[in-house]
Amino acid sequence: MELEAWHLLVIPLFFALGWLAARVDIRHVMQESRAVPRSYFKGLNYLLNEQPDQAIEAFLEVARLDPDTLELHFALGALFRRRGELDRAIRIHQSLVDRADLAQDQRMKALYELGEDFLKAGLLDRAEEVFRRLETGAHALEALRNLLQIQVLTKDWQQAVTTAQRLEKLGCLSQNANTAHYHCELAAAAMLRGEGDVARGHLEQALRKNRRSARAILLLGDLEAQSGQDEAAIAAWRRIEEINPAFLPIVAERLVQAHGRLGRHEQAIRMLRGNLEQRPSPDLLHLLFQTVAARQSWEAARELAADELKRHPSLRALDDYLQASNALLPETSDGRVESRLAQDLVHRQVSQVAYYQCGDCGFKARQFFWQCPACARWESISPERLEHE
Repeated sequence: MELEAWHLLVIPLFFALGWLAARVDIRHVMQESRAVPRSYFKGLNYLLNEQPDQAIEAFLEVARLDPDTLELHFALGALFRRRGELDRAIRIHQSLVDRADLAQDQRMKALYELGEDFLKAGLLDRAEEVFRRLETGAHALEALRNLLQIQVLTKDWQQAVTTAQRLEKLGCLSQNANTAHYHCELAAAAMLRGEGDVARGHLEQALRKNRRSARAILLLGDLEAQSGQDEAAIAAWRRIEEINPAFLPIVAERLVQAHGRLGRHEQAIRMLRGNLEQRPSPDLLHLLFQTVAARQSWEAARELAADELKRHPSLRALDDYLQASNALLPETSDGRVESRLAQDLVHRQVSQVAYYQCGDCGFKARQFFWQCPACARWESISPERLEHE
């Protein structure tokens, strides 16, 4: 194939077009760089030099000079919220919500960020109002999650049940275990008001949500005991032994009291001994010590404490042993006063070192909570008290 003369003109033409395109691109880049405020580059320079406060001020200047920098506004608002400067975050997000020229999706995003600001600031009523406006749309799932958090914080359990159901319909992970606790809270409140039928209805709902709910079964036994049905109460509480033996220290005292009202003290002691054989527990052992002392003798209680001291020395076992020993000392004994002082000292120490602890956040408390007051997780606190030396 012969090369024609006009083909030779094509090559210079391509070079010329390429050169022209490059000049146009460079000119466009230069125009854009001149359009960016100098404060933007100052902010970047501060960030590179690890001067975040000065960088924030520089970026704020950019936001004031160019209101169209939406992503910069959102970034600054989120940064202020993380730093705890909630008033500044609220002002930024509120200004975005109030802008008339903002697209609907951007306005909803700004509204959601504003709700997050209110929630972190503890302004729960204003946060709830914002998230109510977002119950449908792109932010519905996150809004409902935050609404549920607010309802739990304010103990609005009936609304929490409804919100949990809506979350499940939106594809959120099963809320059944937590919803069972919401029903238990409603049942406990009804029991305090003397509304037994209402309480029983909520407990049945709780067990439908979570048939292995130890708390629902515990309250069901309490309800039977309140109505004088101790046999039914014992039958309910014994189910916990099968479902979740870890909660035996919580329910054991109720079982002992119910057996006592029925005149079955020896059966209660045998039950506790059997539980201890299956699941050693300092709390159960202490309850057995108290029951043996009250229903058999201080001598038998002291033998029990002495055996425990030999097997597993602890302050609690020593406290029980000293208490039984003091009870057996004659009133006229010369060493009675000193022995009581020693036992009081050990007892105070036991009270200080025994605690319940959350397995998630490490929160410690003197009493048992179904919901951790610190991290708000349900059943994260061990029902067995711990001891630290």
